[in-house]
Amino acid sequence: MATDNRIHFWRRNAKVPGSVQLVYGAQHPPLDPRLRRTYPKDSKPKVNNLKTKKASSFHEFARSTNDAWDIDDEEDEDFLRTPTPTPGIHSNTPGHNQQQQAADSEPVESPGPPAGPQDLQDVQEEDGEDSTLNGKVVKSSSDAQLQASSVRSTLQKQQSLPVRQLIPLVARISDQNASGAPPMTVREKSRLDKFRQLLASPNTDLEELRKHSWSGIPREVRPVTWRLLSGYLPANKERRELVLSRKREEYFGFIEQYYHSRTDEHYKDTYRQIHIDIPRTNPLIPLFQQPAVQEVFERILFIWAIRHPASGYVQGINDLVTPFFVVFLSEFVTEDVENFEVAALPLDTQRNIEADSFWCMSKLLDGIQDNYTFAQPGIQNKVKALEELVSRIDEDIHSHFKRYEVEYLQFAFRWMNNLLMRELPLRCTIRLWDTYQAEAEGFSHFHLYVCAAFLIEWRKEILSMVDFQGLLMLLQNLPTIHWGNEEVGLLLAEAYRLKYMFADAPSHYKR
Repeated sequence: MATDNRIHFWRRNAKVPGSVQLVYGAQHPPLDPRLRRTYPKDSKPKVNNLKTKKASSFHEFARSTNDAWDIDDEEDEDFLRTPTPTPGIHSNTPGHNQQQQAADSEPVESPGPPAGPQDLQDVQEEDGEDSTLNGKVVKSSSDAQLQASSVRSTLQKQQSLPVRQLIPLVARISDQNASGAPPMTVREKSRLDKFRQLLASPNTDLEELRKHSWSGIPREVRPVTWRLLSGYLPANKERRELVLSRKREEYFGFIEQYYHSRTDEHYKDTYRQIHIDIPRTNPLIPLFQQPAVQEVFERILFIWAIRHPASGYVQGINDLVTPFFVVFLSEFVTEDVENFEVAALPLDTQRNIEADSFWCMSKLLDGIQDNYTFAQPGIQNKVKALEELVSRIDEDIHSHFKRYEVEYLQFAFRWMNNLLMRELPLRCTIRLWDTYQAEAEGFSHFHLYVCAAFLIEWRKEILSMVDFQGLLMLLQNLPTIHWGNEEVGLLLAEAYRLKYMFADAPSHYKR
């Protein structure tokens, strides 16, 4: 009976190692069996005695680990008694995003001066003798030494970390550079004037607008530029207000017509999954934890899902709303967007931001919908294309993955499913999308070359990892939290170079 309960617990509970319920959702293809393993514990491995040799390939890694549901009853009890994890420990699941790194990097106010060598010695002296209670040992000298060693190790790590100014996750997204300073240079003023001139013309030259948008769009004109480049607004200036009014009314007509059906038997599973996923969308940015914002996202995603039954809602689509919402919100907000209280805006303004976010997200998904239909063939093809492209660009990386049995699907699935949003801070995603909006087939075709350039960016780190486990952890937790416009610009420049050098590489990709 205890064994049955233990098995059902592991398979039900989404928070324990071995569970894959939170990774991509039931609508995604099953994950590779390699990801259904837990990392080896300090105890002797249950399967064999390979613990003494570091696992270099997947097969060695797999033989030295235990399935989560094969763990002994005693280990289950230890897990249930484990306190809440300390906020600095990263989750290694593919759902883990870059914002988590920001939380771990936040400076924490210290209650007092750090412990020095004398303080550590005092700890050892105070705890050096075992204290007893009813004849039982409460603390031993070895416990005190381990505690002192842990404190000393933590201090050494803190002292060795480089000090670098943090950039806000969302605030001043348009013009962040790597140092976090947002200066308006003469060149930037000239570019802004050029954008305003193009947008003010009776019929905006969209090709010229794309040409100027490729290297980034100024914050002041980004909302209207995104609406134009996505095809949501017409180029004719006189027709824009009429089109906006009509499309916004049409969206809220969908709300009145369909949203009440979210509790119907046919749609309740879709709505339930959306309702679960919304709080996980950028969980460390206060803006997205506001009830008013979460309700907006629920309506947008539910209406899109029922209007696109071929795919319906798939985990990952929720991320694609956030850049549009933030950009259109920034049109009405001068202070930090990440801490702005959306409910303070007039109701009509909130409704307009919601409707515009829905239509622009819909335009984006129209070009990549095969990413989210049954079995997600679009993503499967794109991952294969990335593998083919990398094999031509950098044979060393490709051979390194083959040697340690790392498959591209294990890390690149998320890159394609979420358009690198889980790998980059939100400010970088918005800058990246400036170029995607300007590039022909930016979200569908050019994204492949951006992913290849992104992979090559970490060439040194990848080749330094000589085991399956280390490679997978690196690729799922790439340190981009300090990235800004400069790094994204270099990434895009490299992707542009690759596009023209290897334009024929994914022959089966562009259809």
